[in-house]
Amino acid sequence: MSKKDQNIPQPVLFDAEEMGRITPGDIWEEKNKPVTCLGMEFPNDDARRKYFRDELRKKLPELRQIEGFPIGKDEDIIRLSDPPYYTACPNPWLNDFIAQWEEEKKQLEREGKRKADFEVKEPYASDVSEGKSNAIYMAHSYHTKVPHPAIMRYILHYTQPGDIIFDGFAGTGMTGVAAGKCSDVSEIQQYSIQGDTGIRHCILGDLSPIASFITYNFNKPVSNNFFLAKAKQVAEQVNEKYGYLYKTKHKNLGYGVISYVIWSDELICDNCGRELSYWTESLDKDNNIKDCIICPHCGSIINKTQNTIAKETVVSINGDVAIVPKKRPVLICYKYNGKRYTKVPDDYDFQLIQEIESLSPDGFFPKGTIPDGVKTAELKRAGYTDVSLLYTRRNLLIFSALWSLMQDLPILRFVLTSILVKTGSLLHNIGLKNGKINLAGALPNALFVPSALAERNIIELFLSKLDDILRMNPEALHRCVNQISSATDLQNINSESVDYIFTDPPFGHNLMYSELNFIHEAWLNVFTDNKEEAIENSAQNKTVQDYTDLMTAAFIEYYRILKPGCWMTVEFSNTSAAVWNSIQRALTKAGFIVSVVRGLDKKQGSYNAQTTSTAVKQDLVISCYKSTERVRNSLTQELPNSVWDFIDEHLEHLPIVNEVGNKLTSIIERSPKILYDRLISSYIERGLAVPLDAQQFQSGLRERYVERDEMFFTASQVVEYEAKRKAVPDFAPMGIIVSDEANGIQWLKNLLRDGGKTYQDIQPEWMQAINGLRKNDILPELKQILEENFIEESNGKWRLPNIQDDKDVNALRTKALLKEFKIYVDVAQKPKAKIKEARVEALRAGFKQCYVDKDFQTIVTVGNKIPQNLLTEDEVLLQFYDIAQSKL
Repeated sequence: MSKKDQNIPQPVLFDAEEMGRITPGDIWEEKNKPVTCLGMEFPNDDARRKYFRDELRKKLPELRQIEGFPIGKDEDIIRLSDPPYYTACPNPWLNDFIAQWEEEKKQLEREGKRKADFEVKEPYASDVSEGKSNAIYMAHSYHTKVPHPAIMRYILHYTQPGDIIFDGFAGTGMTGVAAGKCSDVSEIQQYSIQGDTGIRHCILGDLSPIASFITYNFNKPVSNNFFLAKAKQVAEQVNEKYGYLYKTKHKNLGYGVISYVIWSDELICDNCGRELSYWTESLDKDNNIKDCIICPHCGSIINKTQNTIAKETVVSINGDVAIVPKKRPVLICYKYNGKRYTKVPDDYDFQLIQEIESLSPDGFFPKGTIPDGVKTAELKRAGYTDVSLLYTRRNLLIFSALWSLMQDLPILRFVLTSILVKTGSLLHNIGLKNGKINLAGALPNALFVPSALAERNIIELFLSKLDDILRMNPEALHRCVNQISSATDLQNINSESVDYIFTDPPFGHNLMYSELNFIHEAWLNVFTDNKEEAIENSAQNKTVQDYTDLMTAAFIEYYRILKPGCWMTVEFSNTSAAVWNSIQRALTKAGFIVSVVRGLDKKQGSYNAQTTSTAVKQDLVISCYKSTERVRNSLTQELPNSVWDFIDEHLEHLPIVNEVGNKLTSIIERSPKILYDRLISSYIERGLAVPLDAQQFQSGLRERYVERDEMFFTASQVVEYEAKRKAVPDFAPMGIIVSDEANGIQWLKNLLRDGGKTYQDIQPEWMQAINGLRKNDILPELKQILEENFIEESNGKWRLPNIQDDKDVNALRTKALLKEFKIYVDVAQKPKAKIKEARVEALRAGFKQCYVDKDFQTIVTVGNKIPQNLLTEDEVLLQFYDIAQSKL
């Protein structure tokens, strides 16, 4: 500090009385409580942590062989970990916790708090709407999260107290928060959730070190007094040393404290070659954005392109040379005697900034080179090659000081990570609305340095964030078990040891997690190993097929660790049909049976959902289950009744009624077509021949089950359905979007259910319904579809076929489809030929017949020649193609 600076009155955040009152007792009481962990007793939590860290250090060489082990030095991984509850690598104590929790279940049963014969047959079939405004959700941002009250609804439906829950794509750990909050009566009442109150145990994993670190802090109780005392103590220490860095002169009357500084790009006029300020010249006197920028030197109109941005050569604190956009401070907002003022930077401010540039951090600061990637490309194009370049030198000094003082205080580093990027870096975007500056923070799921940004007072920002953390009430949180791991390799969890899975996996190319997390992880000094990252990413050379393979590997592991007869809930958000089919194929290949798909409305959409016209406004939730051992054995051994064993169990796992508003609607999963699709999938994935064709299957359905409204029920289920049907007489068949031929046939069946119609009656409505046809899919003319699937009466009206008609019609239709498929086979066998368009129903019929004939080569040959969107966006074709490939 210069002599001039030593004469500046240093700011005081808390008076001596307050610091003396809150520090000693709160801190020492928290740190000296005896603890018991995995049956072992320790004098305090520090002793527990030291013992298990030493044990973890011994296990690291073996753990490094497991997929998903992060990139980092042993000591950094140990330092980040709080074993056995949280390990910044695969957790070697998971089975020990599971064994302990299984013993606890016995005690809960003796106390009458859980049942030995607990079984969930019906899925949670209601649409869920849950906002993001609760204090826990708002405490720390992340790319995507599901509000914990929404997850609680699923947990309380599918589990009972003491059950073990798993989430291998845990993100920030909201599944763990929800599991813990299931014991909070007030929380359950607040959100009107049904279920047996009681804590559920949770195992969480994620590939990302920063995600796992956030998870750890969201799921670890900490005394509110201890948290506040340590936070104030650390803030005061840093403020005492560096507070002068945020000083600015106030009208020669004294010094104010800076709240933020706006920095702006310098532009170059293409006409006169002189520099001008983007901020100064783009705003009018009322701080509204002008229609165009005019050079103040020559009067030319400036087009702000990459070529007009002035550049400067800088040397990062790590010694790297970079050429980046030239930025200058243009506005300072500060406080003086409790009032807020703004000013244009003066000589004092520029001199202070110059002096700051000569200072170096005393503690740790990130030294990571920004990697190549899809999202990082813009940063690198702009010249930002080093993480340290993404901070002003002033804020880097403050962050480094705070971070180093918080080495053994993860809850305080949790506060810091909430501001490290979004509001504390050069990514801090600002907005203008009605002439007022909006400190919006970094744009979600994007990495770029804006032309005008806000440099915030980090000490002030840190203290304001304390209130957000206190609002989530840290001491009311519940501990879970957490690890950094790949969901594709869960070898440290025993088979059939988990009672329920809730998971929110990545979806195709929606988010580039490892790239978006890199800046945070540079501070942790532990990085994501993205080899097993389940995304589509051109920089990683990962296609939708790679994504499918990784998701399949993850769901296979999920299936292995889940107990028979138990459920998994998968939250999904993506508009891509190919990605949607990838998820469904991955689930089917793993062995899961899909029961129902419902909506999850998080009310406030993600950034993409709010700004992209094609983005979905609601997420989808897939409920699926693992068959019981009896049914799996019946299928595998091809027992005589295996088909109906499967259907018996599946019908029991489907919702009985679906009520929307004051009407009942169809349950598509109970239709004969979907039931047959589920059956075929289960046989094909086991490499078995399907014992019944569609007609035989439908005849068997009608013999064994009860049909109502074109849906099938067991004898006990139909009683409940009829009672509800009587109480709610209005019935609305499920609306169908004609996106392919199969949907078109079902649309026509719905239209003709109440009586025959002529071609002239049908045609106008048909033309309105077929506007969603998939690209490259050939939809036959209406006349052809009617002739192949329905019966024409003598009066010219088309009607639904009866059972005998149905057999004849289907036989003729299959023959026609196979004839058309033969044309595709002939074309596909020509070396350079491509099939530009194809009738998907003909492909389905042909692939199915080839599977029966064990002609796997033809399936692959045709599959390679048809448009790839037809293959990847059709679940049936993709399933046959994948199986055929595996057989060659």
